[in-house]
Amino acid sequence: MLVSEFSTEAVAAPERFELFSEVTSQSHMRNRLSSKTQDDFRARMRVLHLGELQVSALAYSHLGIARTAKLIRQSDPEVYLINYFLGGEGVVSPDQNETTLRVGDLLVMDSSFPYRGDVHADPGRWSHVTVQFPRRLLPLPEKQVRPLFAAPISGRRGMGGVFTRWLTDLNARAAEFTPADIPTLTSVTLDLLASVIAHCLEAVETLSPEARRTALRAQISAFVEQHLADPALTPQALADAHHISLRLLQQMFAEDDTSPAAWIRHRRLERCRLDLTNPQLHAHPVQAIAARWGLTDPAHFSRLFRATYGTPPRDYRNLPLQTCANLQHPCAD
Repeated sequence: MLVSEFSTEAVAAPERFELFSEVTSQSHMRNRLSSKTQDDFRARMRVLHLGELQVSALAYSHLGIARTAKLIRQSDPEVYLINYFLGGEGVVSPDQNETTLRVGDLLVMDSSFPYRGDVHADPGRWSHVTVQFPRRLLPLPEKQVRPLFAAPISGRRGMGGVFTRWLTDLNARAAEFTPADIPTLTSVTLDLLASVIAHCLEAVETLSPEARRTALRAQISAFVEQHLADPALTPQALADAHHISLRLLQQMFAEDDTSPAAWIRHRRLERCRLDLTNPQLHAHPVQAIAARWGLTDPAHFSRLFRATYGTPPRDYRNLPLQTCANLQHPCAD
């Protein structure tokens, strides 16, 4: 299994914080932990194990973290930790100055440098997602990454936004992956992260061609998601928006056994399919839902939908949810 789940609910209240400290010291690098809710520490963790790289989501009410010089001397795994802050309030102090964390921030931490952190969060939802991996795996020199240590990077836009959407999907779909997926998931995660850091440092030219291509492909996918409602979103418009030739765009999608036009069509139909199964949108006409996602010709939409899902959209809306789920299948050109 690539996924492990943990909850302090497994033991009595007085034992919960000690158990959490023990488990996280094994799953992550060692830190000195404290909490204002230590008497009844409610927390949970989900870890996606991808070989040398792991992605973990954590939830708790309050946690103080200190990576001290003594702990570094005792044990330094020489890893990076990339924290994606999802909710609550927090501060981090790599020195005497405190930096306030905002929802959507990315934070690069290094096991070889001391720091302190303090986070108040909602134990009922994930407070942050952490990516941990050996420093040698990142395709950027350490001296280039160091200026970003503990400096918040926006994960709300640009390449930061692409990377955080990727992390969100990794966490949400963790149970779907198999060991055969590990090399691809690791490579894409590291390439996207390297691109985020390189853009922050204006050092994109230091990335390998593979990393730049992965980052561009992710940017293109994000752009498609953001502009599905625009009927003018075509393969040529997509190529123009990213300053590449239509031929290069087609080659990139061919690597995934599809085409730009097929991918745009698939994503529009999938959004329509989800809307048709949404009870809150049941009063919306089918053609209005299609137009909402850039499919403005009702007859053409009906033919596409039936060819993809095996039933007309009006009938699909009335099918049981399990039947709808069984009708899904990947796009093809």
